[in-house]
Amino acid sequence: MMRLTLAAMPWQAINRPSLPLGLLHGLVARDCPDVEVTEYHGGVHWAEHLFAADATPPSDYTEIADTGVFHGLGDLIFAGCLYDDLGRGADALERVSATYGFDAAGIRRMRELSAGFVDKAAAEILASRPDVVGFSTTFMQNAASLALARRIKVLRPEVTVVFGGANCEGPMGAALHRNHRFVDLVVRGEAEQVFPALLTRLSEDALRGDFADIPGVCWWEGDRSVANDQPAHSVPPGLIPIPDYTAWQDAFERSPLREYLTPELVVESSRGCWWGEKHHCTFCGLNGSLMRFRSKSADQFWTELSTLVERHQILDVITVDNILDMGYLKTLLPRMAEADWDLRVFYEIKSNLRGDQIAALADAGIVLLQPGIESLSGRVLGLMDKGVDGVTNVRLLRDCEDNHVTCEWNYLYGFPGERPEDYLDVIHQIPALVHLQPPSYSQRIILERYSPYFERPELGFARREPTAFYRDIYDLPESELADLVYFFDCDNAGIGEDVVADLKAALLRWRRDYPHSSLVAEDDGTDILITDRRAGWPRVRHRLTGWRADAYRGLRRRRTVNGLCSHLGELGRDVGAAAVEAWLRDALRDGLVFVDDTAWVALATAQVPQKVITDEAAAAR
Repeated sequence: MMRLTLAAMPWQAINRPSLPLGLLHGLVARDCPDVEVTEYHGGVHWAEHLFAADATPPSDYTEIADTGVFHGLGDLIFAGCLYDDLGRGADALERVSATYGFDAAGIRRMRELSAGFVDKAAAEILASRPDVVGFSTTFMQNAASLALARRIKVLRPEVTVVFGGANCEGPMGAALHRNHRFVDLVVRGEAEQVFPALLTRLSEDALRGDFADIPGVCWWEGDRSVANDQPAHSVPPGLIPIPDYTAWQDAFERSPLREYLTPELVVESSRGCWWGEKHHCTFCGLNGSLMRFRSKSADQFWTELSTLVERHQILDVITVDNILDMGYLKTLLPRMAEADWDLRVFYEIKSNLRGDQIAALADAGIVLLQPGIESLSGRVLGLMDKGVDGVTNVRLLRDCEDNHVTCEWNYLYGFPGERPEDYLDVIHQIPALVHLQPPSYSQRIILERYSPYFERPELGFARREPTAFYRDIYDLPESELADLVYFFDCDNAGIGEDVVADLKAALLRWRRDYPHSSLVAEDDGTDILITDRRAGWPRVRHRLTGWRADAYRGLRRRRTVNGLCSHLGELGRDVGAAAVEAWLRDALRDGLVFVDDTAWVALATAQVPQKVITDEAAAAR
């Protein structure tokens, strides 16, 4: 019987199972029942290692896992292990710590502890005497995974080491393979049809050295790295197994860190992006060569979701889909609502959903959304090829507030062709938005592999070279880094730092004032009474009567002046465009509406939202 160990190294979230490991475990159990599978949850064990050595809280691990990808901190910590040089990347660690506010002494201590952890991990994995060790690697899992793989091959050269995951897509996987001789095989692309064939081949001793007929596999022909073409077709959703998270839950529940963390399940209901198939957002590098949108049937996904929830008794669920299948609004969501399980589900959506659709999501337990807002300027959103404008995005923020749905979003800038006025118009209106959920952070866009900006330099980023921190991680020539890495440095585009400073200052005030602000419209069917309790605004009440009340109701959705006039006409209100525009300007002065180009939307929520006031927010008052 073949023995297989599946490994997910730092910086996998420790309160969530690794979806790739869960899928592979379920896949092998289904298609290769003679293979004995064990798992190594390196993120959990690394956090335990830090906790045991220095009582390092899991929050320190989580902070790096959540933010380190943009400055390479997680990989830098393990770079010394990969090359047996614990001084490697030391200067970069100091720079990152100083720039991003990390505790430099704590980061240095993590680096010192990394070698002992890798030795311990290798011993634990080899204790089960595996024939094959498979690593799943995405973003900051590369350095730790490579360091452990190298150690395993030193201790037991006969073990077959296999890599796969998002870091192995396309040229990245080929470069990872040819530059690391201790990696026997790399699977590029989806594994559902390839991995069982690979394990079968490895079990056939007479053929185990020949992988030329298995799509997407990188293998060694003597000392030459061979990269087979990736599969021409994507995996149908029906072939995707239910992930097996039993081993993760066992490791998590036995961990001394358990009392500090809330467990969350990870599921996927689709792959690819239906919007990206038609309009690939210019800055987005997700999906690589697998953009085609494929969704599980409502029956299949409900079976998977209900099975996992009942098996693990966990109600917090993270979906990793890039975008919600709109068909689920009618097929899946009613079933989730009927279950009455008090689910708390996260989904990524497109930001043009209507208020009734947001309400349907909330009823189904989908109470945490990432809508990809990115900007409140229609012109900048057009440069992104988002297919929405700023008014649509503000409407979504208002509708999320009305339905007690948490909305996670970020404000991006630095797009070729953007102008200062695209931001100044928004900055001027941000004080009126403080009762709506602010962005978590703002940053200049990063050039990502597979994005249109990367694939088409003529769009504005002619210079691209591997982001500087990769040189501190890998001892490789620039030409190899150019194939291996995901992020690239480029010349800044768009607005200058003076406008950036104004934007960041406005967003900081928004985050500060949000917990203490409300703007609520009470509608009795005749008049509308708007109570303003926003930070920075007079505590007043605005009463709207007659056609103005009808107009404000009409602005629950996006409308132009002419569109609003037409709407009023349908209600029997004969109001000219000049009068409507004058009223809108007064409402804009009072912060009751938001305008982007020629479109307007009402800002008042229908009820006082529920807000959590953190200690940080309270101190900022």
